[in-house]
Amino acid sequence: MLVAVGGVVGFPLLTALALQHITAAYSIVFIGLLPLATAIFGVLRGGEHPKPAFWLFSTIGAAAVAGFALYGSQAGNVTGDLLMVAAILVCGLGYAEGATLSRRLGGWQVISWSLLLSLPLMAIIALAYLPTSWGNIHLSSWIGLGYVSVFSMLIGFIFWYRGLALGGIAGVGQLQLLQPFFGLLLAALFLHEPVAWTMIVSTLIVVLCVAGAKRFS
Repeated sequence: MLVAVGGVVGFPLLTALALQHITAAYSIVFIGLLPLATAIFGVLRGGEHPKPAFWLFSTIGAAAVAGFALYGSQAGNVTGDLLMVAAILVCGLGYAEGATLSRRLGGWQVISWSLLLSLPLMAIIALAYLPTSWGNIHLSSWIGLGYVSVFSMLIGFIFWYRGLALGGIAGVGQLQLLQPFFGLLLAALFLHEPVAWTMIVSTLIVVLCVAGAKRFS
């Protein structure tokens, strides 16, 4: 239930609401804090005890991502900020709880049960917001919906929870620091967006922090 509330319902819903008030670039400020939140809940829920050096590398990595995002983004507002903070907290809890359960149940069992528990509520919301006209929905929208349904909410979590369970919630969770930069790299490849030198420098810092945090987790 905690995984369903945090990862299946809470994080996607809260971030979607937040993005009505802030830009996607600004949201990276908060996404960069997710590994730190996951590590904290890994201590509280998973019984892990990382070394002090881990927290140093984790904090530096989070600051590097947040600093990069702030460098090229607009300021947010209170509503968007609070929604993103709530999203990070529930997601960190969901990740840590899912990893803890995966040690006993397995990764695919945890996410499958979480999706099943979420199905009644999500079905009601989906029915309440059915589009009035289906003809205006582009093929790219259906492909995007299919991708997030199959990969983001199912297959990806199978590997993610298994990895957290095997390698440690705090240590493996630091790999999330690379997520914003992978997104920007893909945007450059497929959308032909420019790659700034600050992105390269920040990525190098983050890679070093991930390696250091994993070493002392």
